[in-house]
Amino acid sequence: MAEDIRNLITPEGLERFQQELTELQAERHVVCGIVSWAAGNGDRSENGDYIYNKQRLRQIDRRSSWLGRRLENATVVRPEQQSATGKVRFGSTVTYIDEDDRSHKVRIVGYDEADMARGEISIGAPVARALMGKAAGDGVEVETPEGVKYLDIEDVT
Repeated sequence: MAEDIRNLITPEGLERFQQELTELQAERHVVCGIVSWAAGNGDRSENGDYIYNKQRLRQIDRRSSWLGRRLENATVVRPEQQSATGKVRFGSTVTYIDEDDRSHKVRIVGYDEADMARGEISIGAPVARALMGKAAGDGVEVETPEGVKYLDIEDVT
């Protein structure tokens, strides 16, 4: 996804990213102090504290810059303010059954906040695209690299 395209984000995702940015800013302050102290210890070419913390400072700056740009272009979508049609939309939590009769519960979120460990899938994911606009009781086909998969929607909240 191009960096300059406005991106959808849930209120929870916005809060997580703002919290991460705050934590990075606090860590940056500490790391700058260590770099300054380490720079005063002589030869920087063999100074592990200096080398490691300069590298960490670059990582912090890169991540902070990325987060800042993404937050600047974020469009917060509050699922509770969307019309309650019973259909899958951004921010919906969907329970579906796959071809192997396994139940899956996923929440459709923005590109940047997708995290399968939390059951959150990107709005651009094949499963999310197939589910959008459907309701409980509907069946959908999902194009995957392994072929077409069939899913039955059990619940939409």
